[in-house]
This record gives sequence, C-alpha cells and structure tokens, in this order.
Amino acid sequence: MSSPLSPDLRRRFSELVASGSSARSAARRLLISPASGVRLAAKIREGASLEPEKCGRPAGVGKLSPHKDFLVELVQQDPDITLAELRGALIDAESVTVGIPAIFKMLKRLGFTYKKRHWSRMNDARPASVAPAMNG
Repeated sequence: MSSPLSPDLRRRFSELVASGSSARSAARRLLISPASGVRLAAKIREGASLEPEKCGRPAGVGKLSPHKDFLVELVQQDPDITLAELRGALIDAESVTVGIPAIFKMLKRLGFTYKKRHWSRMNDARPASVAPAMNG
C-alpha cells in the first residue's frame, strides 16, 4: 500500500490549481497520478481539508476483539499458557479459529509481555549456543 502524499506536495498542488492549472496538468507537473490529482482537486473545490485520511482498520475492530476478556482471563489463570494452548481454548470455548500471530498481537496490545525462559544455569561459563566437544 502506498503512503499518503506529503503535506508540502498537497500544498503545492493546491497552489497550482488555484493559479488556473487543471487537476491533471498539476498532477503531471508534480509527478503524481492523474487520479490522485482529480481527487485532490475535488477536495479543493469542496473546501475540504487536504490532510491525509487515516489508513487501515479502526482500532478495536477484528475477529478477536469480542473475545478480549476471555483471553485476559485465561492468561491470568495460567501465566505460563502457550499461544497454541490459547488458540485451542478459543476454538473449544468460543468456536473462533484464528492464527497464533493474531493472538500474540492481541496480547501485546493488551500489555502482556513474553519472557523467554532461561534453560541454562546463571553461572554456566560456556555459551548456550556452543555444543559440547566430542572426544576422539
């Protein structure tokens, strides 16, 4: 998805249209698409703001938002629950099928963090990624 036109480019387009240029010629001069030029010119004629509109889905809308309280309750009951277990619980209890990344993003938005467990001892001198040497 492309990014919105910069406010400076929008201002320069507005000045060109105000000076008498057509929407398509002003768009061509500023190297933007003719369709974008026509839309901006329509906004100028209507007196609407030239600020870019928000992109994307509104916050709080999605498949998991109605089940937010259920997820929070599950995590509070068992803080060590895995994402796969949360997904299974959602399928069993709520009949909602979602991907694990969606659950992760929802928990992150709700303020839950993920901490890796340290499987090696704190005082172990060798790095965890090095395999033990083989004799022989």
